[in-house]
Amino acid sequence: MDVTQFQRIAKALADPRRFEILEVIASAGDEMCCGAVVECFPVAQATVSHHLKELTDAGLIETRAEGQFKLLRARPEVLAEYVTELQRRVGAQRRTGKERVSKSAVVARGGKSARS
Repeated sequence: MDVTQFQRIAKALADPRRFEILEVIASAGDEMCCGAVVECFPVAQATVSHHLKELTDAGLIETRAEGQFKLLRARPEVLAEYVTELQRRVGAQRRTGKERVSKSAVVARGGKSARS
């Protein structure tokens, strides 16, 4: 997973409403109509559309048109790849047993590391 997609997914999942929308779509099983997603939330259709675009850009959902309807499907394989990458990035610190402290973090603490 490249850095850009990793950051897009992190941004998409950081918004609570967006995360809720992803949960609703994923729990639907196969596909869900865009209008049905809008009905699940007390926000404007335009707001839901914006969140759907962010989720699509992150690769977490895919859309397909069927006539005048847009059908949405969660992409759990992308989420699984993100989790694996997250564990690789953060888990490496745990495996080594060493804390990684940036120089700026040490300066912000007055020259003391977190272990001090």
